[in-house]
Amino acid sequence: MALTKKGYKARIIDAKIEEYLQIFGAISIEGPKWCGKTWTSLNHANSATYIMNPAGNYQTKNRAMHDPTLILNDAIPQLIDEWQEVPGIWDAVRYDIDLNPGHGKYILTGSVTPPRQGFLHSGVGRFAFLHMYPMTLSESGDSECMISFSSLFEKPDIKSFVADIDLQRLTGIIVRGGWPEALALPEGKAGYIANEYIKAIYKNELFNEDFSKRNSGKLELLLRSLARNNVTTVNDETIIKDIEGSGNTTENEEDRLISRSSVLTYIKDLKKIFMIEDIPAWGPEIRSKTRIRTSPKRIFADPSLAVAVLGINVERLLSDFNTLGFMFENLCLRDIAVYAGAMGGSLYHYRDNSNLEVDAVVELKDGTWAAFEIKLGEHSADAAAKSLIRLRDKMTERGARPPAFLSVITGGGLGMKREDGVYVVPINALRE
Repeated sequence: MALTKKGYKARIIDAKIEEYLQIFGAISIEGPKWCGKTWTSLNHANSATYIMNPAGNYQTKNRAMHDPTLILNDAIPQLIDEWQEVPGIWDAVRYDIDLNPGHGKYILTGSVTPPRQGFLHSGVGRFAFLHMYPMTLSESGDSECMISFSSLFEKPDIKSFVADIDLQRLTGIIVRGGWPEALALPEGKAGYIANEYIKAIYKNELFNEDFSKRNSGKLELLLRSLARNNVTTVNDETIIKDIEGSGNTTENEEDRLISRSSVLTYIKDLKKIFMIEDIPAWGPEIRSKTRIRTSPKRIFADPSLAVAVLGINVERLLSDFNTLGFMFENLCLRDIAVYAGAMGGSLYHYRDNSNLEVDAVVELKDGTWAAFEIKLGEHSADAAAKSLIRLRDKMTERGARPPAFLSVITGGGLGMKREDGVYVVPINALRE
């Protein structure tokens, strides 16, 4: 496309955008700031409107606030970047599609979920919704791309292979994150993008102005607790106790006293800017109560954000393998979510009252499913495979269909299909 930026790295979501532009009048692409939404959208656009362009004292935004139809043009697809700054744009786009039907007219990008205050039409039938993450290892060039995620559902007979990666390099990738702008940074400055992201959070600069004002001290303590409990099913009461615990320090001791309602409000706001998300629990039955009764697993949009919240670097992570393991799991869950999304699948986790826990389950729309255990070291593959097989046996005993495959995702090294049928796949060998 004419507006593709020089140096643009292809993203997995590109194929889905192309597909949806042929079906829907508009696409809404949401995700955290700096994950690449604008550049990716430009790769599919013939014109672009930047709502937050400061030229002419924010002339574009002011025109849109006066009359959103003034910013719509005929050079389609038209990108409207950060549309949520003027929520009326949504209705203007929807009305234009109703008035002048057509496919692939608009691409809307947003880093904040706008407050829907009645005047916003749902957009059902006109809009497609896509969620975008920071780069996977295959997108950033950090995967050897030996194994296709989608091909695993076809049960290939994988021959043993090696996808080596130095542990320090892998840790550096975790600290750097999947932010496109971070790829060219020197190794010692890998975490700068995530660090600045967190600074902006503490200053409330990434939140929509319509959201209630936050106490920066409480927000900081909450984020620290979320980072310490990353990729777990910790409940709100535990977070409150963690914040109020003796290990926390803050200039204002009142910040340590936080109510459950405040925790819920702050978490809701963090989800609105796509910084954190909940991975729901999985059950094989469509109406399974397991999805409702089991707590979700909460992760950061990118592991680098959790690392930045904790204020640690590569060396500190390498000295704390327990924390490193959680951050590695966050990285793998991010990548699996992208690969599964490209297939129209959804990401879940599994945990039951018999203490059986499986890190990730991907379910496709036809009910096909696969389960994953995530282990930083390949030496843990045996125990991980036993958990996966236990889940498979439990599900089939209940009459559920067997999994398409089971896989242990590792932090590099040997990849293979074990004698028990479980795949061992290094994360740096995967692609979509």
